[in-house]
Amino acid sequence: MLEKTFYKKLLQHSFTFPIIVNYWDGTTETYGSGEPEIAITFKKAIPIKQLSSNASLALGEAYMAGELEVTGKNAAPLQELMTAAYNSADSFMRNRNYIHFLPKQSHSEKASKKDIQSHYDLGNDFYQLWLDQSMTYSCAYFETKNDSLETAQLNKVHHILRKLNPQPGRTFLDIGCGWGTLMLTAAKEYHLRVVGITLSQEQYDFVAKRIVDEGLSDVAEVQLIDYRELKHAPFDYITSVGMFEHVGQENLGEYFQDVADYLTDDGVALIHGITRQQGGAKNAWINKYIFPGGYVPGLVENTQHMINAGLQIADMEPLRRHYQKTLEIWDANFNAHRTEIQAQTSLEFVRMWDLYLQACAASFESGNIDVIQFLVSKGASARDLPMTRDYIYNV
Repeated sequence: MLEKTFYKKLLQHSFTFPIIVNYWDGTTETYGSGEPEIAITFKKAIPIKQLSSNASLALGEAYMAGELEVTGKNAAPLQELMTAAYNSADSFMRNRNYIHFLPKQSHSEKASKKDIQSHYDLGNDFYQLWLDQSMTYSCAYFETKNDSLETAQLNKVHHILRKLNPQPGRTFLDIGCGWGTLMLTAAKEYHLRVVGITLSQEQYDFVAKRIVDEGLSDVAEVQLIDYRELKHAPFDYITSVGMFEHVGQENLGEYFQDVADYLTDDGVALIHGITRQQGGAKNAWINKYIFPGGYVPGLVENTQHMINAGLQIADMEPLRRHYQKTLEIWDANFNAHRTEIQAQTSLEFVRMWDLYLQACAASFESGNIDVIQFLVSKGASARDLPMTRDYIYNV
């Protein structure tokens, strides 16, 4: 009886639409007024102690284990349910009564390498199943509603590079270069001399092979190195996409200072990453199972670090809806290969990744998180850039 009372308290105000809850003992309850849009089924009880410690972590683990099911009329019921939870001020996602526990984090160079490899070294074959041909694992940029994922990812690459207003023959650094599409496009199409750095062995091997295969050894190199240890500087241009979310709250100041130190005088950098307009945040489930050490910094937090590092902001562009759509496509691609992925991993793994992709889409959809491109310069703001934004779009 006590369990049911706690569950009712936890769930009845957690969503912005009515839900039906099927309990482990065969009983059913409806929370909210109207026709339920989503059904939550508990196949076994989750201990109250776990729910009260961190409800999102406990519920996420129960879903991974198949002890909790979410069904609805739409193709992505988890995203729909999580969006409703983020939009409810009293939900377990936002109510501090259900977020007592947060994991401790370390962002030493050794810990950072381990964290990055735990996610990105799952294997290139795994990511090739559901990313696009460019192997780009960050927010795409949809110039039209009909753009394919690959088109949108290439749009994003060129959108970033155009913002830099790059001049041929100059030097370019990509901090956290992923599988290399951005840096190699800068070399091939913008005629820059490029360096990419990563902590992922899988990404390093992939990019190193691409450099050789594409005949770019004279203008491109990749290094398996922590951004704090880079000796090759300064650079005229720097990009860093999806990177600052991994450095940790305590290292953000050092990260932006390194960006400034690696730039030439009047150099320009484009920093693209997940942030929050409401202030920084961690998520226990994401940290434990997906991105160990992850921290989403607040907008003011980021800009203050940029200012402290002597950088000046030339432009900021939020791309929240673009990342929501990117994640929805990734999740659809992932589920199209679900049987194949499960055969190579486990049912728990595919449920974990499906939850991760849908939960992130929901977080962007609700505005809980955002993704912003910061165009910054070392020296007076945009001194060497055109006077208007037209140069970004007039191609």
